[in-house]
Amino acid sequence: MYLREPVLHYSSGMRARLAFALSMAIEFDCFLIDEIIAVGDSRFHDKCERELFEKRKDRALILVSHDPSVIKNHCDSAYVLTAGRLTEHESVDAAYNFYQTCVQ
Repeated sequence: MYLREPVLHYSSGMRARLAFALSMAIEFDCFLIDEIIAVGDSRFHDKCERELFEKRKDRALILVSHDPSVIKNHCDSAYVLTAGRLTEHESVDAAYNFYQTCVQ
């Protein structure tokens, strides 16, 4: 239905799905994922989970998210960017606690 429509007319969710599909078509050593899991419906979330965290679990991921459960479920280290400064933390929980103090 939308195959012949210009991408300009796609919704933000449709553009996110298209970008995700294109990025999955090429095998990279490292993926930069910026809030992709925050868009779309549950089927899209399941597909993202499968493609990124199961099929490509041997790849490096840099995952950007404001959702603490996403970070806790998929990361073994965390950094927080605040006021232009990137700080490393010894655990994901420590990074989240630091983040909480910065946003209040």
